[in-house]
Amino acid sequence: MVSDTYERILDSAEHLMVSRGYNAFSYADISGELGVGKATIHHHFPTKADLAAMVLARYRKSNRRHVEGLFAAVSDPVARLEAYVGYWEDCIARQDLPFCIGALLASELPSLPDVVVQQVRGHFADLSGWLGAVIEDGVVSGHLKAVRGPKAEAETLMATVHGAMLAARVAGSDPAVFSAIARPALDRLKPTVEA
Repeated sequence: MVSDTYERILDSAEHLMVSRGYNAFSYADISGELGVGKATIHHHFPTKADLAAMVLARYRKSNRRHVEGLFAAVSDPVARLEAYVGYWEDCIARQDLPFCIGALLASELPSLPDVVVQQVRGHFADLSGWLGAVIEDGVVSGHLKAVRGPKAEAETLMATVHGAMLAARVAGSDPAVFSAIARPALDRLKPTVEA
């Protein structure tokens, strides 16, 4: 059974990584935030790489649960993509998770330990696979178009959404900036209706 302290350490590390990046936080930051000793953190996570990899593994697991729930609740592929973009609009507006931790850590890839790099790459593969499946389903049903194929369109949408997060962060975490970039990328996938 996972302890409350273990989960609190993961929560703190995730928050710090999203706000500062991997290289700009330490166990001392977590210790000060949670009021636990660094030895306690090391007991649960012997190295910073172990901690970051577990944060990402948990993030990926949570994303898989959300995707499965979305697939079960929403059958329309356009609505699924709308929900994906809407999720990030809400996160940026609420300031609770204004940036995808996988995308953020991708910018630090050259300096990350291998175990963390593997999780970052796994996150991108998960997301690309999910978006590609949604787009392919949309193409088959006639609700979406993929001029360059579902995989390429999924990669483009993913990169655009991550770029929109960066632009929103530069603009003071403005969800309108995010939407102005991400929504047209989504609209591009919708077939044009002939008048």
